[in-house]
Amino acid sequence: MKAIRRFTVRPVLPDPLQPLSDLARNLRWSWHTETRELFQAVDPEIRRTAECDPVRLLGAVSAGRLAELALDEQFLRRLAEVSADLRDYLDGPRWYQEQLAQGAELPAAVAYFSPEFGVTAALPQYSGGLGILAGDHLKASSDLGVPLIAVGLLYRHGYFRQSLSRDGWQQEHYPVLDPNELPLTLIREADGTPSRVVLALPGGRSLHAHIWQAQVGRVPLLMLDSDVEENAPGEREVTDRLYGGGSEHRLLQEMLLGIGGVRAVRTYCRLTGHPAPEVFHTNEGHAGFLGLERIRELSGTGLDFDSAVESVRAGTVFTTHTPVPAGIDRFDRELVARHFGDDCELPGVGVERILQLGVETHPGGEPELFNMAVMGLRLAQRANGVSTLHGSVSREMFAGLWPGFDAAEVPITSVTNGVHAPTWVAPEILRLRKGYGGTPGRWDSAADVPDRELWDLRRALRGQLVTEVRERLYASWRIRGAEAAELGWIDSVLDPDVLTIGFARRVPSYKRLTLMLRDRDRLREMLLHPTRPIQIVVAGKAHPADDGGKRLVRELVRFSDDPRVRHRIVFLPDYGMAMARKLYPGCDVWLNNPLRPLEACGTSGMKAALNGCLNLSVLDGWWDEWFEPDFGWAIPTADGLAMDEDRRDDLEAGALYELIEDRVAPRFYDRGGEGLPERWIEMVRRTLGTLGPKVLADRMVSEYVERLYAPAAIAQRALDPGTARQLADWKARVRAAWPRVAVDHVEAVAPNTAGGSAELGSTLVLRVRIALGVLEPADVEVQAVAGRVDAADGISDAQVFPLKPAGGQDLEGRWLYDGPLALDRTGPYGYTVRVLPAHPLLATSAELGLVALPMESMGDGAGLLMR
Repeated sequence: MKAIRRFTVRPVLPDPLQPLSDLARNLRWSWHTETRELFQAVDPEIRRTAECDPVRLLGAVSAGRLAELALDEQFLRRLAEVSADLRDYLDGPRWYQEQLAQGAELPAAVAYFSPEFGVTAALPQYSGGLGILAGDHLKASSDLGVPLIAVGLLYRHGYFRQSLSRDGWQQEHYPVLDPNELPLTLIREADGTPSRVVLALPGGRSLHAHIWQAQVGRVPLLMLDSDVEENAPGEREVTDRLYGGGSEHRLLQEMLLGIGGVRAVRTYCRLTGHPAPEVFHTNEGHAGFLGLERIRELSGTGLDFDSAVESVRAGTVFTTHTPVPAGIDRFDRELVARHFGDDCELPGVGVERILQLGVETHPGGEPELFNMAVMGLRLAQRANGVSTLHGSVSREMFAGLWPGFDAAEVPITSVTNGVHAPTWVAPEILRLRKGYGGTPGRWDSAADVPDRELWDLRRALRGQLVTEVRERLYASWRIRGAEAAELGWIDSVLDPDVLTIGFARRVPSYKRLTLMLRDRDRLREMLLHPTRPIQIVVAGKAHPADDGGKRLVRELVRFSDDPRVRHRIVFLPDYGMAMARKLYPGCDVWLNNPLRPLEACGTSGMKAALNGCLNLSVLDGWWDEWFEPDFGWAIPTADGLAMDEDRRDDLEAGALYELIEDRVAPRFYDRGGEGLPERWIEMVRRTLGTLGPKVLADRMVSEYVERLYAPAAIAQRALDPGTARQLADWKARVRAAWPRVAVDHVEAVAPNTAGGSAELGSTLVLRVRIALGVLEPADVEVQAVAGRVDAADGISDAQVFPLKPAGGQDLEGRWLYDGPLALDRTGPYGYTVRVLPAHPLLATSAELGLVALPMESMGDGAGLLMR
C-alpha cells in the first residue's frame, strides 16, 4: 500500500546529546574529519550512512542507543570537544578578519549566486564541475572567514540518479527529496510563518517560493523552493529538476534564481541582521537576472535606468565557465519580453532596455536571441574565466562585444579554480602529513615522509578503492538484472598492486570518454600486459537529453563487460561526490583527454593531485598552466592542425597509448633494491608538496577577494546616487560625441634612422593631432601601441605608451599630443596611435568598447625595422 501523505518524525535527543543536532545541521561535518568520526561512533552499524548524512543517521538511531550514549562519558567528552571546536570555528577571527584589522578595504558582505552547489552527497543539488566548484568556493570562504551569502535553488528531484540497463544504456531516476529530511532549515518570519519571495508572471499569475537555509560552516546557503501550496501546478514544478524542462521552464528557474535570489538575500539580512552585500558574484550566466532586480531596487530610490546600471555594474563580478557559445543559455527575445514589463516582473523598467542588455551585437550574433552571458558581462564591471587558458579563450569568444580592441585587451581576466583540500583529501593522507609537521598552510611536509611509508599508504588507498569498486559493481549488475550466482567473477575485479588509472566526469562529446577505445586491441594488450598491466576505473553521467553521450557510455560499458578484460576495466554508474571521494585517493594516474581548448579548468585532476595521484592530461584548463614533468605527463595534441575530428582522435589516442606504454607504466613498475618505484614515489612527493598549494580553493578565494571583490566594493562605495548619475551622463555624452573623435595626423621623429630602420635603444618622438569634437582632453586618453609586426602589419606582443597634451588646440581646433616611444626590441616593428575614453571610475580603458584609430597610413614612421 502507498501512503497518502508523507511527513518527517524528528528524533528527540536526550539533553546531553543536544549538541549533536547543531553539528548535524552545519555542513562543516562534510569536511571535518573529527565530526564525521564522531557521528560514525553514534552507531557503527550504519557508519556508511553517517558518512553521507548525519541528519538521516540521527533519525535512524534507536532511542535505546541514544540513551546509552547519553551516559557514555567518553562519547560525551568527544562531543564536547567537537562542539567547542565548531564554536571556535564559527566565531573566531580568520584570514578575512585579519586583513580587515590590517586596514584592507574589503566588502562588508558578498552575495554569491550559482545554479547548483555541490557541498555534500547528502544535499544532491549539483550535476558536475560547476556545482562542485561552487561548493568548494563556499567551504573555502568559510575557512577564510569571507562574509559570503550563497544563493541557489532547491531542486526537489536534484540531478538524476544513474543506472544501466542490461545492454549498458543509461537509465535516469529522479527520487523525490523531502527538505525536512535534508540538512536544511526553513527561514521564517518573526511570527513563525515561512518567509517567501514572489515573482509576477504573465496573465496575472504569481510564482511563490520558500527559502531554505543550509549552513556551510560560516556561510549561509539560501535555496529557493517553488514547491509550495500557493503555486499552481505549473509553478510548483519550476524547481523540480536541475537543468530540466524547456526554454520557458529554464527562464523561470533563472528568473527565480536571480530576481528571487536578491529578494531572498534582502529577507535573510532583514531577519538576521547580516550585513547587506556590497558585491554580487554571478557564477555563470544562469543568475544574471540578479542585476535586473538590483536595477529595479535602485529605480525605486529615484535613480534613472542608466544611473542604476552604473551602480549595479560597479559592484558585480561575473564568472564564465564555458569555453564554447553552445554552453551559454540563450532565450527567444519575445519569451523574455513576455515575462517583463508593467504587467509582469520589474514594472517601471522598460522592456526594450532589458532586451538591449542581452542582445547579441557581436559579429555572427543572432539579434532575436537574449544571451545570458552577454547580459552578465554588460552588468558586471569585472569578469573572469576560470584558468589562464580559459581567460584567453573567453576574451576571444566575447571579443565582438568590444569592437576595435584586440582580444588580449578584452576586459575579462582569469582566476584559476581551486579545490577544497579538507573535502577531497583522504583522511589517511591528512594524518600522514600531520605526522610529519604538515599544517593546513604547509604542504612541503611530504618531503620528510620515507619512501616506504608513502608507498605503503598509496597501496592501502588503492586497496580501499578495489573494495569500493567491487561493491558498487556488484550492486550495478544486480540492478542490470544479473543473478548473484553469475557474479562470482567480481571478487577478482581489480588488483591493489596494479597501476590504476581513473577517468570520471560528465560525458559531453568534447571530454572524449571513449578516446581510450580508438584502438581496442592495443588497449587490451595494455590491460593484460604480463609484467606491466594497467587497470582503469571509469565513471560519468550523460545529460538525459544527450543521446550521443549515452551512446558513448554504452560503448564504454560494453567494452568493459567483455569477460577477457572486465577484471581490468570497469564502468561505475551514478558518479557523484561520495564515489569521487574514494576514486581520487585510490588511483595512481588521473586521465583527462578533452578536445583542447574546450576544458575551462577541469578540477577533478586537482583533487586527484592532492591525494598523490599523478595527472596524465591534455594541456588544457589548469594543467596547461601548471604542468611540470614532476607532476605527471602531457598528452600531445593536434589542435593547431587542420584535420577532421576522427583523424585528430586517432593521433591523440596514439599519443596516449604511447605515453602509457613507454613512460607511465615502466616508471610505476621500475622497482629499486627495496622493491620500491623510487622515481614514481618522487613524483608523488613533488605532486603533494609543490603542486598541492597551487590547486587549493583557499588560494582561489583569496584571489577573488583581493583582485575582484575588494575593487568591486571600492567601486560600489564610490558610486553614490549623485556620482552614478554623473558617470551615466558622462558615458552618454562620450558615446554621442565619439563619431567625431579622430586621429588626424601622426608624425615621428626618429634619430639614427635610415631606409626605414632604426637602431635598438633609440627613441622615436611621436607628435599627434587629435579631433575631439565637443569632448575635452580630460575625457580621453591618447596612446601609442607598439610591438612586433607580422607580414600583414598586425601588432603582437604590444606595449602601450601614453601620449600627453602638448599645448592647446591648433587653428583647426585639433588637440596636439606627443611622447617618446622607446625602441627596445629587434626585428620588424610597428606602431599605431589610438584614442580611448578616460574616466577615474572606469575599471579599464576598454570598458565602453570605444576606440578611435588613424584613418590613413602613418607614413614614414610605420613599420620600422629594428636591428
